[in-house]
Amino acid sequence: MAAPAAVGAPGGRRQPVAPPVAARPRRVRSVDVAVVAGYLGLAVLLTSRQWGRPDRLFHQDNDQMLFEWMLARAARAVTAGENPLHSAALNAPDGVNLMANTSVLGLGVPLTPVTLLFGTQAAFLVAVVVSLAGTATAWYVLLARRLVGSRVAAAVGGLVCGFAPGMVAQAGAHLHMAAQFLAPPILALVFRPGTDRVRRHGVALGLLVAYQVFVGEELLVFLALAAGAFAVAYALADRAVARRLTPAVLGRLGVGALVAGALLAYPLWFQFLGPGHYQGMPFHARGFQLDAASFTASARQTVLGDGYVPGLLSPNPTEENSFFGSGLLVLAVVVVVWLWRRPLVRALAAVGLLAALLSLGDTVRVDGASTGLPGPYRLLAGVPLLDLVVPARFALICVPVLGVLVALSLDRALALAPVGGGAVPGVPGAEGGAAALSGTGSGGGAVALSGTGSGGGAAADRPGVPVRLLWGGAVAAALLPLAPTPIRTVPTWPVPAFVADGGWRAYVPAGRTLVPVPPVTGAGVSPATFWSARTGLAFTAPGGYFIGPSAAADPTARWGAPDRPTAALLRRAAETGEAPVVTDADRRQAVADLRHWRAAVLVQGGLHRGEAVRRTVDALVGPGREVDGAWVWDVRPLVG
Repeated sequence: MAAPAAVGAPGGRRQPVAPPVAARPRRVRSVDVAVVAGYLGLAVLLTSRQWGRPDRLFHQDNDQMLFEWMLARAARAVTAGENPLHSAALNAPDGVNLMANTSVLGLGVPLTPVTLLFGTQAAFLVAVVVSLAGTATAWYVLLARRLVGSRVAAAVGGLVCGFAPGMVAQAGAHLHMAAQFLAPPILALVFRPGTDRVRRHGVALGLLVAYQVFVGEELLVFLALAAGAFAVAYALADRAVARRLTPAVLGRLGVGALVAGALLAYPLWFQFLGPGHYQGMPFHARGFQLDAASFTASARQTVLGDGYVPGLLSPNPTEENSFFGSGLLVLAVVVVVWLWRRPLVRALAAVGLLAALLSLGDTVRVDGASTGLPGPYRLLAGVPLLDLVVPARFALICVPVLGVLVALSLDRALALAPVGGGAVPGVPGAEGGAAALSGTGSGGGAVALSGTGSGGGAAADRPGVPVRLLWGGAVAAALLPLAPTPIRTVPTWPVPAFVADGGWRAYVPAGRTLVPVPPVTGAGVSPATFWSARTGLAFTAPGGYFIGPSAAADPTARWGAPDRPTAALLRRAAETGEAPVVTDADRRQAVADLRHWRAAVLVQGGLHRGEAVRRTVDALVGPGREVDGAWVWDVRPLVG
């Protein structure tokens, strides 16, 4: 067993920390199965409003359409051997740089059987369930193996990490942000307390980082920032342990960087320099910030939430990342004060506070009003990569911070012994030492990254049962108001039978495209993306919902394909409900645009202002006809 480290004691004296707890057997227990089953059941419940409802989508319908399409595209890449980094199925004739978009290949490839057998909606819902339950499970495993001795404490901590309001809000629209199940194993490898097997664990770290890139790069940026802040804060809190472990940590990071760099060299080149690459973002990311009052408010997807207050305090329903409620925040402050002697707790507090401040953006707002106070995010505004992330998402870093703090406090409370009893054996912290991110080394002994000094352990003479009950009640009172409710859904126009049943095939020869009307929608709801996803990318179409360059010679980012004159004309009709006056010049331009898209047939499905769009298309290319629930214009005679 490794020698115990020494920590500072009051008065400047140094005293040894009690030997760390022996490694717990890594066997699956019935309680573990029950916990994971509970996480899965809750995740299924949260998605229940959409199972078997093809006419419903989660609150940000266009985002779900995009991720359904990405899942379909991943399945096509697996079954047809196509390039997984680029697709010509949308944005004809140029295609889409998938590596520069949230392609979630790390989810789509394993879910290929689900996509092929049950369709993209089922695959998306399974991905949401896996993201939420998988994240909770991953944190549960890390907590149970490294940080706490109580399975109950680990289960509650995992519940917070996987199902906090911010996680549920992101899950309804952003798979790349909700799928956080790789974060705990990455952190476990980075901060592994052992100093042996550096290369072996470095290789594992590199493989996990590379995989995370194909799940979500933005989350990896947040993870790197949080890990760096944690390392600095922990080193300041426990310099002796930091000096001992730094060489091994740096070694693992170096090996991991080499492995990940080798695996990601071509994909990252393709992302930043390949066909369809872009620069910047198509929206003002710095405008997506959180209101300081949101941290104590209730999110709309909780038992006490409503749709009014969150709408004032967050950019949109998918970015309610900070709605922890006053109860949980007060609880966190108490935990930090209570366990302040533990370097782990001090480091977690520093990371959580930093993330919360960064989420407030350039200028701090309180209850919807600007205070004029500059936000810390200004310091990152010019840092590459960080200047592209949405500030509101920094609050997601607070989620695992709070989850770990809750787990540590419950573990400590449960370790308190009854009157006259001894300390509970086998529980970290019960004898004065606590494993922080501890694990077993090659010799089988546990090594501690942090430990409590004098007074850090549970006292044997304290009345433990009342404290357990009181603290358990406090945790329940803080968490119950955050209990999530099923993710709300919104109606969507169904895919026309003409498209869904394959009637379009009689009109579209090889090499030609089906053009949904309107063909280019920018950031609006894209029928091209939705129809393509639900039919398994059966046809090629112009337009779509993605991020790409503004033009061939202008890499500035924009939503969707560059506007062609005809596309802009039809989009205005769809947005205003007014059919414009169509001239001969417009008709000639329409023919040119149709040839550019290699169009064979135009198809209009359900639109809120569809009549104006239909009359505009009639004026441009001649009258269409209704076929199987869609208006269809055969333009092959015009295009040639």
